[in-house]
Amino acid sequence: MKYRRPTLQDIATHLGITKMTVSRYLRNPDSVASQTQKRIAEAIELFGYIPNRAPEILSNAKSKAIGVLVPSLTNQVFADVIKGIESVTDQAGYQTMLAHYGYSVKKEEQRIESLLSYNVDGLILSETQHSDRTLKMLEVAKIPVIEIMESSQVGRQQAIGFNNVVAAETMVDMLIQRGHHHIIYFSARMDKRTQLKMQGYEQSMRKHGFKPNSLITEEASSFTLGAKQLQQALDLYPETNGIFCTNDDLAIGALFECQRLGIKVPEQMAIAGFHGLDVGQSLTPQLASVITPRLEIGKVAAQELLSRIQDGQTQGPIIDLGYKIHLGESC
Repeated sequence: MKYRRPTLQDIATHLGITKMTVSRYLRNPDSVASQTQKRIAEAIELFGYIPNRAPEILSNAKSKAIGVLVPSLTNQVFADVIKGIESVTDQAGYQTMLAHYGYSVKKEEQRIESLLSYNVDGLILSETQHSDRTLKMLEVAKIPVIEIMESSQVGRQQAIGFNNVVAAETMVDMLIQRGHHHIIYFSARMDKRTQLKMQGYEQSMRKHGFKPNSLITEEASSFTLGAKQLQQALDLYPETNGIFCTNDDLAIGALFECQRLGIKVPEQMAIAGFHGLDVGQSLTPQLASVITPRLEIGKVAAQELLSRIQDGQTQGPIIDLGYKIHLGESC
């Protein structure tokens, strides 16, 4: 016999009230008498009732859900962003529908199509580069869209984050000021933000009269890659005395490899990362890094999105939440 989920009618029949009363309670509990609220809540728990959102979706009603698309659900950077988003959406009674796309433009297109099929009220995206089809879908959907983690340009509708180019340039400036002039940039994946950080690195090096050199790879970021890139840097550029990495994973891998090879940090090799993850701040020597406001980015993005959904209000097309330079002990 096929399993049948409990329905609104099952709840209503059990309580001896109308289906309309139960439906009204689900939309707004305060619209029914307090005693009835209690009885319905107990019956819902007893039956394990799961609301059916399909009628709302089909009727183009508000879904009370937003879509959030990130490149990875396991990456600590985006885990913090999601935590910030959900701290706002949970309180506002909105569902957060999460999807990840593994840094693939095609997968992003597929995930956005899926999220839009659920009639989400708005989208938070973590990329500014999209396929033509994605751009068309976003245009047709006519819902608020926010792009996060970069604030140097508007993008589709609204951008919330920090300036990756300026943050990278400032960190490299600090390395140079501390006497490290042969600095190499370690990259991974070569996504848009990695390219922006490389631009900031190159601007700083040229500004101070030094030649920029980058290790460019499409490989996924990891401690292992950071260690491998340190070996590559020493082989290709033996005079290297500084490393600036697109993230803390690579910087930590390079730091571990320096310790394995007996290279003193920061005396012989300065190392700086990006994002200021807890693991890098727990090491000895403590990792120098650009501290980014990931939790705050998530919170502000959710607040802005809900504000635009509910009354169209916004603080503006670009919200720059800044960054902090933490020198730690590794530079």
